Amino acid sequence: MMRILLVEDEENIRDVVKLNLEMEDYEVVATDNGKDAIKNFHEQHFDLLILDVMLPEIDGFQICEQVRLTNMEVPIIFLTAKDTAIDRITGLKKGADDYLTKPFNLEELLLRVQNLIKRTSKSPENTPEIYSFGNNEINFVTFEAKGNPGNFTLTKKEAMLLKLLIDRKNEVVSRQQILQSVWGYDVYPSTRTIDNFILSFRKYFEEDPKNPQFFLSVRGVGYKFQE
Repeated sequence: MMRILLVEDEENIRDVVKLNLEMEDYEVVATDNGKDAIKNFHEQHFDLLILDVMLPEIDGFQICEQVRLTNMEVPIIFLTAKDTAIDRITGLKKGADDYLTKPFNLEELLLRVQNLIKRTSKSPENTPEIYSFGNNEINFVTFEAKGNPGNFTLTKKEAMLLKLLIDRKNEVVSRQQILQSVWGYDVYPSTRTIDNFILSFRKYFEEDPKNPQFFLSVRGVGYKFQE
């Protein structure tokens, strides 16, 4: 399920947009101020942001700027009453992918959201049920594996995390994405738990765990599986 951060301080608009996005099977986190928006963005994974410009505490242009300092990929749509050419140009210069002014057509917004997510989302490779790399083998149906300890059985969480990394082979997967995909956001551990899982994978599957070949750390971001 794709996740959208909706930042809108007009309650009626926020509720209508949130409801209609949810009817399209998006998971929506909605907030009415810029400070909470930035906090949510840094703590969670989102596939698209919808930002008003005129917001309490931190405006939409500033949110966009801050997001782009660390993430150039997530699509951003401005949904705002600021409708001059200068406003549009400012929004696009800040890094937005689209700019829609109020009053707006709800169906048009939904189509723009759909098109942006389709354009930017990458389909992961379809990992086979039994996957081999180096001298290692993993069965994602039975959770049985072969590695440095010989034959052993993975836990369900270990298998889920391994599959996520292998599905996105050669891509950096952030800790936030791992938390969402493997643990969900209702109950999730500290990022240190993820670090410990990666250390276990290195012991299981690396010839030299201190100099990993397959499970690489990307400082400040997350992890990458490569062959």
